[in-house]
Formats: sequence, structure tokens, C-alpha cells
Amino acid sequence: MPEVKYKRVLLKLSGEALSGNHRFGISTPTLTGIARQIKDVVDMGVSVAIVVGGGNIWRGAKAEADGMERVTADYAGMLATLINALALQDILEREGVDTRTQSALEIKQVAEPFIRRRAIRHLEKGRVVIFAGGTGNPYMTADTAGALRAIEIGADVLLMTKNNVDGIYSADPKKDPTAKKFDRITYLEALNKRLKVMDVTALSLCLDNKLPIIVFDLEAHNSIQKAVLGEQIGTLVSSEEQNGH
Repeated sequence: MPEVKYKRVLLKLSGEALSGNHRFGISTPTLTGIARQIKDVVDMGVSVAIVVGGGNIWRGAKAEADGMERVTADYAGMLATLINALALQDILEREGVDTRTQSALEIKQVAEPFIRRRAIRHLEKGRVVIFAGGTGNPYMTADTAGALRAIEIGADVLLMTKNNVDGIYSADPKKDPTAKKFDRITYLEALNKRLKVMDVTALSLCLDNKLPIIVFDLEAHNSIQKAVLGEQIGTLVSSEEQNGH
């Protein structure tokens, strides 16, 4: 069994990652592939928590642009994350992974409320914990929820998955063929260059708490496993000291 570098991780999955090749909804084969990657990592003794977005079901920004009140649109997005969390929980348990979903919104019929100490206890018992409902507050993205929950549970790293993008680039590599990929970058460089790592609130939380971030392509072979082993994959965002600058 290879030695892992990160013993407790928070995996941030975008809602779009769950839809596979479709533009909307949940792709069961895609979800199964993600679940099997997570199971492999759990079997290595790594504690895994997950925050999942809801963009495959609901786009709050579009709803707001169409005239919906921002707060209402954001709460609808939080409910979409709960649907994704339940689907992922079901697939994980079919793969033999003991899983608990905790929601920032109180929906006790389908999920536990978010209680930090209980979440940590689940992780200590080898269970995967899925955090749904974002932070429970409007104006906060799933990225911010990922950073916040990672810090709350004492995660060693925040794993940010992307679809068909293998890290952070100086520009959008799909639009600019001259875009340069960064293997390592500091929080301040990411902020100053306005790189699209995550939203500014989430990045600032990671900066303040020295939580390293690895941004990588979820579609790459054994990508989550490579990340927890500390292999070179994607882009590492950290402080100057952690980055070896």
C-alpha cells in the first residue's frame, strides 16, 4: 500500500461533473466512476469528505438574470446540491462505502443536520461524509462551502475537481492556445492575477488558514488517488513557504 501524503481530504465536486456528457441531470455511469475512485482512496485509509455543487440541476446566476430574487435563487441551488448528495450517497453505498450526508439546511427526513463534531466522528470511523446545502446562506458559493467545511474538519488539503481542464492556466486553455499552465502557484498570485481557481471568498479562506488546494481534472486516470499520494497532478495552490518559493 503506497504511503499517502494527505490523510484527510475535502473533495469539491462541481454539479456539472455529475452530468457526464449531458448538459443536465445526473449520469449514473459518471457517478459510479467517481464513487469507485473515492472507494479506492477510502480503502487506502484516507478520510474523505465531499462538497458537491448543484449546477447540473439549477443555475442560480441564470435564474437571477431572468429576474428571480438572488436569495430565492441561491436557496433553490442549495436544494439542488442535496439531490446530488443523495444520489452520490446511494452510489457510494452500492460500492460498499459507508456514507453519511449532512445538510446545512434542515431536512431531517433525508439528511443529518451539519454538526461539526459529528462529522469528524463519522470520518474517524472511516465513513465518507457528504456536505450538502452549501453553507446554508445565500450569496455563498459551493466553493466557499468546500473551503469552509475543509477548514472545520481539519482537512489536510482541498481537492478541487475540474472537467477536462488539468489545472490552472494563465487564460482559458479552450479559448487561448498560448495559455500557460501553472504546476504551483501561491494564493496571492492567484488572487492578483485574477485566475479562475475558485471564488475570491473561498480562496481568501484558504489563504488565511493555509489550506493547500489541488486543482485537477477529475476525468484523468486515478486522479483522486494521485492527488492524495502527493504525485504531480494539476496545480497546487499554497503559501510561499509551502510552495518552496
